[in-house]
Amino acid sequence: MKFRVISTKSDIENIDKNDEYIHFAFRPSNTDIFNAISNNPDIKAIQIPSSYMKTLSKSMKMFFDIHNVSLIEGDIWGHRKDINEYYEVPDSVYKKLREMVNEGLSEDNIIEKMSKETRLDPDFIRFLLNHGNY
Repeated sequence: MKFRVISTKSDIENIDKNDEYIHFAFRPSNTDIFNAISNNPDIKAIQIPSSYMKTLSKSMKMFFDIHNVSLIEGDIWGHRKDINEYYEVPDSVYKKLREMVNEGLSEDNIIEKMSKETRLDPDFIRFLLNHGNY
């Protein structure tokens, strides 16, 4: 799964029609989110920083629901956009998820352990469990 990293408002105009997963590396306004989804109606998920999630309006949450776009809280740590404009979830994460699911661990246990091991946000791990191809 590849997330297109959007680090500036001008990047929103360059979202490719094939980009299904978006990560905002800055605190986007409602207009920024609206433009991203309007420019590409096939977006399946948007990840936004935790600082913005706390102030997200109910109407914006409804907008996500109406457009069937998953909202993920968190950041992508250590990614350098100057090297690659996409963040791809490593195969090792999917392998570990598969192992834990096969062991019969609960979703909460998997999220807790994976969060510690990978430094991925719990909400992101939950999304991968429910939408990933592991």
